[in-house]
Amino acid sequence: MHLTHADKDRIAAELVAVRERSLAYTDADDDMLLRQHSPIMSPLVWDLAHVGNYEELWVLRAAAGITPLRPEIDDMYDAFKTPRRDRPSLPLLRPDEARRYISGVRGRVFDVLDAIDFESPDPLHRDGFVFGLVIQHEHQHDETMLATLQLSGRPGLVRDGELPPGRADGPREVFVPAGPFRMGTDTLPWAYDNERRAHTVDLPAYWIDRFPVSNAEYAAFIEAGGYDDERWWTPEGWEWRRRGDVTAPLFWRRDGGTWWRTRFGRVEPVPMDEPVQHVSWYEADAYARWAGKRLPTEAEWEKACGWDPAAGRSRRYPWGDEPPTPDLANLGHRAARPAPIGAYPKGASAYGAEQMIGEVWEWTSSWFLPYPGFRAFPYREYSEVFFGHRFRVLRGGSWAADPAAVRTTFRNWDFPIRRQIFAGFRCARSATPEEAAGTAPGAA
Repeated sequence: MHLTHADKDRIAAELVAVRERSLAYTDADDDMLLRQHSPIMSPLVWDLAHVGNYEELWVLRAAAGITPLRPEIDDMYDAFKTPRRDRPSLPLLRPDEARRYISGVRGRVFDVLDAIDFESPDPLHRDGFVFGLVIQHEHQHDETMLATLQLSGRPGLVRDGELPPGRADGPREVFVPAGPFRMGTDTLPWAYDNERRAHTVDLPAYWIDRFPVSNAEYAAFIEAGGYDDERWWTPEGWEWRRRGDVTAPLFWRRDGGTWWRTRFGRVEPVPMDEPVQHVSWYEADAYARWAGKRLPTEAEWEKACGWDPAAGRSRRYPWGDEPPTPDLANLGHRAARPAPIGAYPKGASAYGAEQMIGEVWEWTSSWFLPYPGFRAFPYREYSEVFFGHRFRVLRGGSWAADPAAVRTTFRNWDFPIRRQIFAGFRCARSATPEEAAGTAPGAA
């Protein structure tokens, strides 16, 4: 797939939209922006200036060869040179100065967009890759800023909206027959290096939950003593739970017979029909064991989400290749929460799994590792330095993720202890021999 000059207007519109989003999340007093609301998060003003510095590095300097505007701030806004714990003590750009800086960068970026040749052999230019890089990067930081706003507990800073009703009918699992599929991509022009190369994976038959695990289902795990029963936890998970005295998802508390949550400064009853979020990998894994299931592997998740067995190819989204719309998925912060279970039947995958894109990032059982034939591009620090047995893979994209930064092949990753992210999960289980052969009820 090659982009044409007609796509420049679309890219320009996406640049405008993501910047409006960044500015909306930082439309607060200076104290709010300069304060570190959690030791695992940056001050909001650091994220704001960082997206502009990243854009200057890649679009203006690397792709266009423009003389650096503010080289003296590069180290301060380099995520690998300045750990989050150190950022509040740095001489960060003040909010007004940060806004002027990113605006100046963006004006020059539009000039580069006008002049760039999308058919250039330069891989940063070809298909507008460098613009996809910075657009996705900024949306990812916007989601991080939303997590910071949630941790801040300050009300009134995040918009909320309406979502479609859910439904609870039909089966709770879908069957995925044994067989090969193509995992990853070689064709999507803005896909990251860790999504490449496409390769064949042959999986045995399995079942995967039709929906993400709901708050009601997760509350049943708590009521059954799941947090107090070491049997359901890995040794590392049990030590983490015990040391932190973890007894429920982050932001939950119990008052009498009701579970309450704090959501962007609001205290409200936990909606039992929504997907659970703000749970760590350890909690997701423990629930799955308690339920007699397991977390899906990354390959199982992707096959159930994106593989079209009739066409013998991968879809860009569960429902097909057409972009997400409000009747297909809960994306782009239409509301500051997941939609009820069963809200998007039109967004089902070929196998019948629903709400796999949007709602919550979904933990998988897999470690973040390279695909066969992986090559780092455009820099090692995007993916390569994270490979290994430290980070678990998340898939799907949350309600806070933008459509520009989600697809069936997109890979996210984080430490298994992380709970501030908008993460939930669904379960899977291996098919019995009878189910795999299609001789058990409901196997096909």
